[in-house]
Amino acid sequence: MLLILFFLYNFVMSFIKKHKLALLFGFGIIFVYFFTRLYNILELPIFTDEAIYVRWAQIAKNDANWRFISLTDGKQPLLIWLMMIVMRFVEDPLLAGRLVSTVAGFLTMFGLFLLGREMFRQTWVGILSAVLYLIYPMAIVYDRMALYDGLVGTFAVWSLYFAVMLIRKLQLDLALILGMVLGGGVLTKTSGFFNIYLLPTTLVLFDFAQKDRLKQIIKWACLAILATILAYMFYSILRLSPFFHIITEKNAIFVYPLKEWINHPLEFFVGNWQAFWDWIIRYLTWPLLALALLSFFLSKAFTREKIVLFLWFILPILALGLFGRTIYPRFIFFMLLPLLPLIAFSLVNIYTRVKKTYLFAVFCFLFFFLALKADYLILNDFAKAHVPESDVIQYVTGWPAGIGIKESIEFFKKEAKKGKIYIATQGTFGLMPYAFEIYLVDNPNITIEGYWPIGETIPEKVLNEGKKKSAYFVFYQPCGPCEGIGLSPPAWNVETMLQVKRGTDNYTTVYKVR
Repeated sequence: MLLILFFLYNFVMSFIKKHKLALLFGFGIIFVYFFTRLYNILELPIFTDEAIYVRWAQIAKNDANWRFISLTDGKQPLLIWLMMIVMRFVEDPLLAGRLVSTVAGFLTMFGLFLLGREMFRQTWVGILSAVLYLIYPMAIVYDRMALYDGLVGTFAVWSLYFAVMLIRKLQLDLALILGMVLGGGVLTKTSGFFNIYLLPTTLVLFDFAQKDRLKQIIKWACLAILATILAYMFYSILRLSPFFHIITEKNAIFVYPLKEWINHPLEFFVGNWQAFWDWIIRYLTWPLLALALLSFFLSKAFTREKIVLFLWFILPILALGLFGRTIYPRFIFFMLLPLLPLIAFSLVNIYTRVKKTYLFAVFCFLFFFLALKADYLILNDFAKAHVPESDVIQYVTGWPAGIGIKESIEFFKKEAKKGKIYIATQGTFGLMPYAFEIYLVDNPNITIEGYWPIGETIPEKVLNEGKKKSAYFVFYQPCGPCEGIGLSPPAWNVETMLQVKRGTDNYTTVYKVR
């Protein structure tokens, strides 16, 4: 045993001496990654969708009968399952949910390193791909939120990597790994099916000059079909739930079904693309987008590899532009990731031409300045960051953002120490009552119940509860008879106990029912 430990020690020490610089650089990237992702990770208020997913994970953790709870809203369950696991080790439920995205982002960064190195046969392209992800503003946003999209990006990058490896090596083990990665993608979100649909694009890398090309193509097709079958076997697990059919119904809210799309095939395409362009420019920034496009002109080498990366970007975004009904910036997160190795390839080629480190450093600073500025503001003052306006509204200033939730929870905890209280919320699904349930549902002195729609008068049950104990009603969104966003109807006999302003005439308000 001692002899084995001695040889192992010598091997490790010799490896460290030989690769000292690379190890220091690698550990530096890892440190910066986790610093930027964990810094102020709970400063951004809980978002409506985050409240839903975290609450689902709590329920699934405590009751095995509800492990497929996300299917009740047409969402695949893998993210919920991962959150459920992390919650066993992390006390704060929101932090647990966000840590899943942080770890997923780290795997994405490592996948981009492998993808860039494999595509362009250069380690530095891989390293720069990882560094680009490190400072990519959109990644900093979604690696710190308990949303599906970070994990979708992880499976997209690894699916592309193993798809490239499969077309180049045609090995059974790679097909099986690819099938499992594809399966993980479709168990995360419906957009994971893009990873399957895009597999034929890797044929661009196939060597059609070889003599036994037909045999090799057939072999690739068999392996790709095997990987696809394995992915669908993973997906078939969802059929165990009686709520499986809701996935199709939910997809129809965000994407036009074919029978509807035929009636207006291009009606919304231009508007969707205008939105995409704004989101790409704001998150990727125009200098980095220019570098991605410049990769096709700086060098004629690896043209087929560039085409494959570009196809994994352009085809999904074209499909979303054509069929997208309700779209948000986070939907295109995974689509932009294949552009990062293209940018890295451009940077490597520019450096080889400049050959002066200080000039290259100045060049990088100028091209990365907008991204770095956005990173700083995302971490410290999200409302002022140069990100899509829809994200600022959803995550910080609008009613879907949970500003005021933290203060409300602290208020209710103090009131519950005095005796039993009843909390009524404006809404039965979403930020409320879920954000309160996440932190207060286990308190025996607190009863939480949601109400919708809101009428001109206080619901009878709330009045009855108010006769037995202290009853509160929380407002945070618009409603017909309300005086404003987060304000009660004027006829209600209530007293303001807590009010937090979110934006212009936008509040989270806790009222006590008289």
